[in-house]
Amino acid sequence: MSRLMIIAAIAVSYYVFAILLNSVGTVILQSINSFDISKPQASTLEGFKDLSIAIVSFLVASVIPRIGYKIAMLLGLALVAVACALTPSVANFMFIKVLFACIGTAFALVKVSVYAIIGQLSSSTKTHSSLMNTIEGIFMLGVLSGYWIFAGFIDPNNDASLAWLNVYYLLAALVALTFVIVMFAPIKAVKLSDDATIASEFTSMLRLAYKPLVLVFIFSIFLYVLIEQGIGSWLPTFNKEVLGLPTQVSIQMTSIFAIALAVGRLTAGAVLRKMNWYPFLNICLVGMAIVMLISLPLAENSGAHSDITSWTGAPLAAFLIPMIGLMMAPIYPVINSVMLSALPLQQHAPMTGLIVVFSALGGTTGSIVTGFVFDAIGGQNAFYLSLVPIAGLLATLFFFKKASSSSELQDASSS
Repeated sequence: MSRLMIIAAIAVSYYVFAILLNSVGTVILQSINSFDISKPQASTLEGFKDLSIAIVSFLVASVIPRIGYKIAMLLGLALVAVACALTPSVANFMFIKVLFACIGTAFALVKVSVYAIIGQLSSSTKTHSSLMNTIEGIFMLGVLSGYWIFAGFIDPNNDASLAWLNVYYLLAALVALTFVIVMFAPIKAVKLSDDATIASEFTSMLRLAYKPLVLVFIFSIFLYVLIEQGIGSWLPTFNKEVLGLPTQVSIQMTSIFAIALAVGRLTAGAVLRKMNWYPFLNICLVGMAIVMLISLPLAENSGAHSDITSWTGAPLAAFLIPMIGLMMAPIYPVINSVMLSALPLQQHAPMTGLIVVFSALGGTTGSIVTGFVFDAIGGQNAFYLSLVPIAGLLATLFFFKKASSSSELQDASSS
């Protein structure tokens, strides 16, 4: 029962942060509409979110085991609840930046804690990978819910209306409920060695980053998140400006991307029980490239569809492009699981700190680069650009597999 309560607490926490974090694509579109800002200006929201995640993770990942995973999660949830409650009344783009900085800060605390807790609940690589894929799958269900929740608060007759900000009252209540669930979950603190200090734990995290295996791993993480956020953050704007769909439908159809990611992650566990992770992920990457090469040409002459009020009549490209999520879905949790399950429990928090830092940097880079390319030469070319990091990820996974199969993995585990 206690194990189920802990899983429920981390799953609900991940669900609510999925809504908040992945609302950035919707908020970018609505900020352009409501606050009359440019695409490069709107793309900075990803930076406020992801750089906050990166900085806080780097600074506190080695401290979190000392203060306790539960306390870290509760601090993050409390911060976000307050920020969400204030957003509708302040209602300007500057505070939206502050909101995403708070969300990023809080998620850094929560993600490091959740990944470490998963390690406590797992007795083998197989159970670790299974639970990781389940939690990440629930995360994607939260992403899916978020698109529809936000779309429900958008005024279909006035794109510039600020009514969509009222969604944050609902989200503040949801975060408060999550706070209560986490507070009563029997989450245990990790036992630290007697001679462990904050300085030594921080140094241990830095030493991990210098291992060739870990360097290849974190570069793989960087490239993956660059692709995911580059597409996910700009897909609502792509649907509106390239495919010509109305705002509400553009956001709703982005949920196909979240559905594809959720299905991919929830089913990957079954496939991986029968197939080695490395060939499976290579198939996924090739599939991602094929989806983009087939679907993007269909968007070229799709025309305007502003008269559409539902998914009916939307161009084929609006359904095909988000299906890249089905192929990319397993990559992130699988390589995280391979890396974390090779390390002792006391190194999970510092390793997760590195994962979160480079995930955040990849997300910021992907969103900002896509935003600038989108503004300069159009959304189609911006999405074609994803083929470059896909090719890079094929290369880094080759070296990651090679390094993880060598004795170097044992060296990384024992450092």
